[in-house]
Amino acid sequence: MSLLLAAPPQPDRITAYYASGEVVRSRSVGGRVLTGTIDVPAFPARLAADWERDIALRLGLEAGDVEELPLARARMRWPTFGLCVEAVVQWTHALGLQDVLAASAIALMACRGARYHHDGAQYGGAAFCNLFLSKDKGMDLHFPATGQRIPLTMGTAVVFDTAQPHAVIERNNQGFHAADFPPVRDCSQIFLTWELSIENANVARALGIEFDVDPATALLLDAGQVWVNGGPTVVCAQTGRWCKPDDL
Repeated sequence: MSLLLAAPPQPDRITAYYASGEVVRSRSVGGRVLTGTIDVPAFPARLAADWERDIALRLGLEAGDVEELPLARARMRWPTFGLCVEAVVQWTHALGLQDVLAASAIALMACRGARYHHDGAQYGGAAFCNLFLSKDKGMDLHFPATGQRIPLTMGTAVVFDTAQPHAVIERNNQGFHAADFPPVRDCSQIFLTWELSIENANVARALGIEFDVDPATALLLDAGQVWVNGGPTVVCAQTGRWCKPDDL
């Protein structure tokens, strides 16, 4: 008697298409998420109060929202900003990324949790380097494809592919639920983010990215997209699963 064993499921084939100069290129999606904890120099309490006031009065963040805060104004009240950036520079150097931060755009962001999403359509030519500046509020940065749940505390640092689905979720839950972030709960997160060029050889090597994996399709596209198994796809905001647009 012989047993017929089912073949194991094949992993999803994820391809990011992104603008590179005047053309669209294809690449694989890096499956590595680099993380660590940095000793963040203390910043003034009034600066944190400014951020919370902006979140409440100007941004009006609702559950799952991610928005930008004014960095230029914050730097005027942030005497240790340079030390903070230098700490991230030293961490990325230790990862083998050399001086990539020096040529990277930086922004100050705020979120109230974050729905599952990817940023590969708009930022497919970049990886993100994030430094979280809020105390532990019981939330994790979750990457469903890799299975990593990274507790968000003061100084949590991550580097990841923008096309990798991710979310900020409540630590005791398995997905994103808006009810976990009620208005009465202190659950905002502040973080600095850098856009690292995905074509930087050190970044590509660290994340495990290969280029020009589907040049024929790239020739047909005129904007950034992320495809799974040969077709357009979206991310379920609650679970982080890849889905066909019609399935949501």
